[in-house]
Amino acid sequence: MSETILDKFLRYVKIDTQSKEDSESYPSTAKQFDLLNLLVKELKDLGVPEVTIDEYGYVIATIPTNVRKDVPVIGFIAHVDTSPEVSGANVKPQIITNYGGGDIVLSGDPTAIICESENPTLKTALGKMIVTSDGTTLLGADDKAGLAIIMAAIQSLINNPKIKHGEIKIGFTPDEEVGEGTKFFDIKKFGAQFAYTIDGDTPGELNKETFSANSCLITVQGRDIHPGSAKDIMINSVRVISDIITRLPKNTAPETTERYEPYIHPYVLEGGVGKSTVKILFRDFKTAGLETLKKIVEKAVAEVQLMYPKAKIEIQITEQYRNMREGLEKDTRVIDYLFEATKRSGLQPEWTPIRGGTDGSRLTENGLPTPNIFTGGANYHSRTEWVNVWGMEKSVETVLNLVQIWTEH
Repeated sequence: MSETILDKFLRYVKIDTQSKEDSESYPSTAKQFDLLNLLVKELKDLGVPEVTIDEYGYVIATIPTNVRKDVPVIGFIAHVDTSPEVSGANVKPQIITNYGGGDIVLSGDPTAIICESENPTLKTALGKMIVTSDGTTLLGADDKAGLAIIMAAIQSLINNPKIKHGEIKIGFTPDEEVGEGTKFFDIKKFGAQFAYTIDGDTPGELNKETFSANSCLITVQGRDIHPGSAKDIMINSVRVISDIITRLPKNTAPETTERYEPYIHPYVLEGGVGKSTVKILFRDFKTAGLETLKKIVEKAVAEVQLMYPKAKIEIQITEQYRNMREGLEKDTRVIDYLFEATKRSGLQPEWTPIRGGTDGSRLTENGLPTPNIFTGGANYHSRTEWVNVWGMEKSVETVLNLVQIWTEH
């Protein structure tokens, strides 16, 4: 009952929970249950009276109210999986007890460097404790920092019954990193009227809007034949798909855009002469802008199709999630109270657009208003990921302030 948030975090990141795209199972990897089941045990050990886990891996827990007046039921949500982009196995956390500034060279791979020039938020960690990986894997702060924050907040509520709160729902989800975190999430069963994901970045940074997102799959069918007899017969799908990619605008890419600027992001390329595919992300804060991005890709495909008339090129567009701002502004208490709670934690809150998405995007779209709270982490999905332990502690303070503010109002 006196375990620190760092203790919890270090335990969670050592459990491999990497999710997998295009999996036919749910969760996409069975190993996510290793952490989900551990969380169930820890919740019960803390004395949480209602804890369940279902066939899909959703952990739902209830902390009963300790006040006699009606208070809206609020929920806190974090995901257990880590990104498919970088290994989450054999994570070796490295602790810097008193960060003194400058670049951080990671011990397991000297080419993995957390550069001060690329991480302006490192200034918030001066003199504080930082946790990194050793540079051979990601750290897993996305979103195991969120898990640790919620568990630490629950520990504080149970240890300190003088903290007044209404009924609180806890949700731990799988597969957020592959866009499936809410696929089977039952909002009615969860039972919250408002919720918060704890899956953000810099201390004090809050999120009430995300990209609207679609994915695009381009498939090119070519014709394979021995190169020695290929003249006028071979259709090299690798060349075809390369010509499509080179026609995508370089000024509408993640590496050339910021803030509210949209992008087109080819991120997985596979294939050979006979068949090639490329996966592309469309992102725009204006949902209508996704159609513009689609037309840009369709134009590139049409131009290349003329160059290779015998190739078969197919485009498949899939809706992913939508900007949650409109849903959150229908009842501004959910964001107003969050802003106030952050100020009470001694931070200067700032609404920052997420150049990505959270489970909250889908949940808000489906009727459960769910903005996002900071964790203190940075450089997610990379070997140079790091987290500010003080920022995690401030997130716990914010959660505790938040439950009290809902009760006060």
